[in-house]
Amino acid sequence: MIDIKRIRENPEALAERLNTRCGNDGDKLKELLELDEKRRSALTESEQLKAKRNKESKAIGTLVGQGKKDEAEAKKAEVRAFGERINELDEAAGQAEAARDQILLSIPNPPHESVPAGASEEDNPELRKWGEAKNYDFEPKNHIELCEQLGLIDFKRGAKLSGSGFLLYMGWGARLERALAQFLLDLHTSEHGYTEVSPPYIVGRDCMVGVGQFPKFEDQAYAVQEGLDDSTMGALYLLPTAEAPVANIHREEILTEEELPKYYCAFSPCFRAEAGAAGVGTRGMIRVHQFEKVELIKIVPPGEGYEELEKMTADAERVLQLLDLHYRVILLCAGDMGFASAKTYDIEVWAPGQGSYLEVSSCSNCEDYQPRRMNLRYKTGKENRFPHLLNGSGTALARLFVALIETHQQADGSIAIPAPLQPYLKADRIPAL
Repeated sequence: MIDIKRIRENPEALAERLNTRCGNDGDKLKELLELDEKRRSALTESEQLKAKRNKESKAIGTLVGQGKKDEAEAKKAEVRAFGERINELDEAAGQAEAARDQILLSIPNPPHESVPAGASEEDNPELRKWGEAKNYDFEPKNHIELCEQLGLIDFKRGAKLSGSGFLLYMGWGARLERALAQFLLDLHTSEHGYTEVSPPYIVGRDCMVGVGQFPKFEDQAYAVQEGLDDSTMGALYLLPTAEAPVANIHREEILTEEELPKYYCAFSPCFRAEAGAAGVGTRGMIRVHQFEKVELIKIVPPGEGYEELEKMTADAERVLQLLDLHYRVILLCAGDMGFASAKTYDIEVWAPGQGSYLEVSSCSNCEDYQPRRMNLRYKTGKENRFPHLLNGSGTALARLFVALIETHQQADGSIAIPAPLQPYLKADRIPAL
């Protein structure tokens, strides 16, 4: 969440920056500051009364010692009145704080000053491209045709098992997905310096709040119930991405300055209840309720956050370069950026069967927005500070799978496998049937 001191110091400028997201979140600051002032005023009066109560309590003892019983009783009544008023003020302060913090949790991260204005993906500037889209001397198939032709994914039986938006990988398809996951993890751990972790796939509500998934996207989450005990519903959730558990590894901790930076990567399934409107990219593998991804997380000192964002983006790009996949990098405008992000690069890979680019990675610096929500700090000298927290896809497997088989399809119906991936698949091609 945003530092309340930052809001107090310059609410107008912050409101203006927030409203570049096109959600009018800056308009919430007025009510927030009114609640904040109500809280602070109540606490100030309460502290003053507590000081008076302590002073008068000592005077009661003196009066009793002097035998002035009537005066002592009057003082006791006065002290009791102080106590009642203190309780009222403390309750009012608590209510104002709770209401203020609810608004704070609903306000997104202000965009970094380098983020351009814009309302949608149409306003996202393209920064660079790598490679070129391949030309074919035959009509390239899309991934649905390839998967059905080669038996890589059984879409119908996947839907039979779990409903639409779920995939059943088969044979070479299952092997390719596993090979991609191993390739990505080895690349990021051996060449890019990340520590591999394997997190739980179910997380507590606090983790979802910590990364900014809740309360904004609660309607898109899969809540878990323990058996028949409906009172447990909403305490735990299937993770929407490994960011939720991995970014929270050090929640409510104070790290030492020497422990930073921390780089983590994790492979996990990702569950999204809202996978897109019916008919909009829902056939095939483009938008599904469950997909696999390798997530990248960095916890770094604030002064290094944006340098580390460039490095993280380069790490994700390296995946596509090694797999010889044409892609572009775009900078998200303020109106198209994720709730918790201050700045985001999207990497979009070319899928010839789709005739379009597919987002395969988003790399974001959330600055201290998430660490404040999860109370993650580090000690520098005598001061406890909030670090910058970064996340990125390194990459999402379903769309990487799509781009790979569509890009490297051959005229005979087989799929050529890029050399760096061959040791993991133990083959140089997926044969035609």
